Amino acid sequence: MPARRSLTIAGLGPGDPGLLTLDVQRALAAASEVWLRTRRHPVVEALPAGPRYGSFDEIYERGDSFDAVYEAIVERVIGVAQRAEGTVYAVPGHPLFGEATVREIVRRAPDAGIDVTVLPGVSFLDAVAVSAGFDPLEHGCLMLDALELGPRGRSLSPGHPTVIAQVYDRRAASRAKLALLDVYPADHRVQVIRYGKSTVTVPLSALDHQDVFDHLTTLYLPAVVAYEDVRTFAGLRQIVAKLRDPVGGCPWDLQQTHESLKHYMLEEAYEAIDAIDAGDPARLSQELGDVLMQVLLHAQLGEDAGEFTIEDVIHAIAAKLVRRHPHVFGAAHVEDAEHVLRNWETLKAQERGDAPLLDAVPRGMPALMQAQSVQSRAEHNGAAPPVSPPTLDDLRPLADAGAGLTVESLGDLLFQTVAAARRQGIDAEEALRGAISRYRTAVETVHTQPGRS
Repeated sequence: MPARRSLTIAGLGPGDPGLLTLDVQRALAAASEVWLRTRRHPVVEALPAGPRYGSFDEIYERGDSFDAVYEAIVERVIGVAQRAEGTVYAVPGHPLFGEATVREIVRRAPDAGIDVTVLPGVSFLDAVAVSAGFDPLEHGCLMLDALELGPRGRSLSPGHPTVIAQVYDRRAASRAKLALLDVYPADHRVQVIRYGKSTVTVPLSALDHQDVFDHLTTLYLPAVVAYEDVRTFAGLRQIVAKLRDPVGGCPWDLQQTHESLKHYMLEEAYEAIDAIDAGDPARLSQELGDVLMQVLLHAQLGEDAGEFTIEDVIHAIAAKLVRRHPHVFGAAHVEDAEHVLRNWETLKAQERGDAPLLDAVPRGMPALMQAQSVQSRAEHNGAAPPVSPPTLDDLRPLADAGAGLTVESLGDLLFQTVAAARRQGIDAEEALRGAISRYRTAVETVHTQPGRS
C-alpha cells in the first residue's frame, strides 16, 4: 500500500502581518517548500525566511475564467503534495472562508492519498467585524460572494447587516452595485474594507466610482432600518408581523380573522384584473402588492394561531409546482402546451384520489367562471353530460321581452351559452366583461354630453 502524503493548508489572514497566527508561522518556518495561491498579499513580504516560495500567479494571468484558474491550481497543488516531504499551500484569509481551491482540494485529497491539515487564519469576517464595529451573531449577519450574487437581488436580505467578499475589481463592484440597487436605496451607505481595514464609505450609487478594489476587498452594508425602504419579501413579512404584534401593532389588523378578510382578498384580486385589462403595468405592480399583502396577512394569522406559517404556504405551492411539472423537474417529455394540460389534469386526478371530481371548483367563484371550470373538468375526465348549444326556441323568451322566462330556464340558457363559447375557444367571463366595459363607456359618453348632469 503506497505511503500517504501530507498537505498543510495555511491561512495568511486579511493582510496585516501582525495577524499571522503562531501555528502558521511555525508551519511556514519548518517547511522546505511553500506554495502561495498568490503573491499579491501584503503579508508575503513578512513571511519567514527559509522555505522556497512558489506561487500560482501565472495561472491567473493566462486563465480565461475563475473556474479554469481554480481547477488548474487544484491540479497543481494535488500534484506537488504527492512529494515525499509534503508541502504547504498558503492562501489569503482563512482557508475555509470563500476559498474555492481549498474546498476542492479537501474533497479530492483522500482519493489522492493525501492527508490534509488546515491551519486557520484570521478571516475577512473577523477583520470586517472590527472595522465596521458590529457583532455578526448579534445582528444575524449575511455573508455573500460578490461573484455569486443572485439576479434581481434574490440572495439579499437588507434587514440584516451584509458582508460581500471577493469584490475583485471595479467590474465586480459594478455588478454588485446593480444587484444591490434592486433591494437597497441608492443612498444607502456602503463601507469598502481592504486588507481588513476600512478604506472608504460611500453611497451605494457611487460604489463603482472608487478605484480601491482588488482580491482582498470586502463590502459591508448595515441593515436597512427604515420600513419604507423595504424591497424584499422578508422585509415585507417583518412589516406584516409588526402590524399584528400585540405590543405596538395596529388595532385594526389585530382584530382581523380569515373570515373578515375574505372580501378584501376578492377585492384586491379583482383590482389586479382591472389593471391587467387596462394594460397598466405600473398599476398592476401596485395591485399585485395588495394581493401579496392579503396572502401575508392570512399567513400571519395562521402563524399567530399556531396553524401554519408562510413557509408552509411556500413549501406547499413549491412542491405542487415541481410535482405537476415532471417535464421540467423530471424525465417526462411533452409535445406542446396541450400535452402539459392533459398531464396536469391526470396528476390532479391522482392527487384527488376518491374525492368528488368537482370538489376542487370553489362554489364561491363567479357563476360564468364556475360554469367554465366545471364543464372543462368534466370533459377532461370523460364525465361530461351533453350540453346543447342554445337554439332559437331557447332564445325566444329573451326576444319576447322575457315572456315565459324563469330563473331555471335563464340559468340553463346561460350554462348552454358558456358551453357554446368554450367550443369556440371563447372565455365567457372575459366576453361578458368586455361587453360590460363597452356598456360602461357608452353610459359615461351619454352622461357627459352637454346638458346632462
